Amino acid sequence: MYLNKVEICGINTSKLTVLKESQKMELLRRMKQEGDPKAREELVTGNLRLVLSVIQKFTNRGENLDDLFQVGCIGLMKAIDNFDISHNVCFSTYAVPMIIGEIRRYLRDNNTIRVSRSMRDLAYRAMQTKEKLLHQNHREPTIEEVAQAMGCPKHEVVLALEAIVEPVSLYEPVYSDGGDTIFVMDQVGDNSDDRDWLGELSLKKAIADLPQREKRILSLRFFQGKTQMEVSKEIGISQAQVSRLEKGALNKIKKQL
Repeated sequence: MYLNKVEICGINTSKLTVLKESQKMELLRRMKQEGDPKAREELVTGNLRLVLSVIQKFTNRGENLDDLFQVGCIGLMKAIDNFDISHNVCFSTYAVPMIIGEIRRYLRDNNTIRVSRSMRDLAYRAMQTKEKLLHQNHREPTIEEVAQAMGCPKHEVVLALEAIVEPVSLYEPVYSDGGDTIFVMDQVGDNSDDRDWLGELSLKKAIADLPQREKRILSLRFFQGKTQMEVSKEIGISQAQVSRLEKGALNKIKKQL
């Protein structure tokens, strides 16, 4: 959805201009040596497409694209102000890391739960390594493969990735069959409360009466957190069959309870 977005912060991205490297250097020279404010403005507007290309890497995090674009523009302006024209370096080579750094700082500081910078950096490295392995092997890499490629212990990679996951609301729906919806709070129990022991016994009895395949499907789906597609591959049936068997098993349990 975001990748096809045309207007960002009131700017039509399809009409953004792109400056040549020689034009950038001339504008930088005018800004640095002559103090021309219009040159700085032209540099900003002429490099907005660069900002747009950088924020595409962060669109899978659920962040507002307009916010990321504005933060990226701040990084661009910092790059323009700090760039040294005496060095034989392309402006984009210098600007891209500045823009990425600004966006990463924003994502770190804007997170609901504060996570240490080292932990967050490790998580970003893990995601980049995961994406690289996915392109290389044309399949989803395991945590062990990601950790090995990074040269880090598996438990540190797992902790880092878990640390940047946004908290889930207790009212987040986890299952719905068109009727009653099961929310996260419905799966939260209180081990100190033994008044529901009769209900627990009834639930265990209802699950025990299910066919072996249906019990396995419920175990994979609700105890191991696997998707229906992952379950279908493990069991060797179609995703539609998994969905039908899962729904049927839940209905049987409801009837017995």
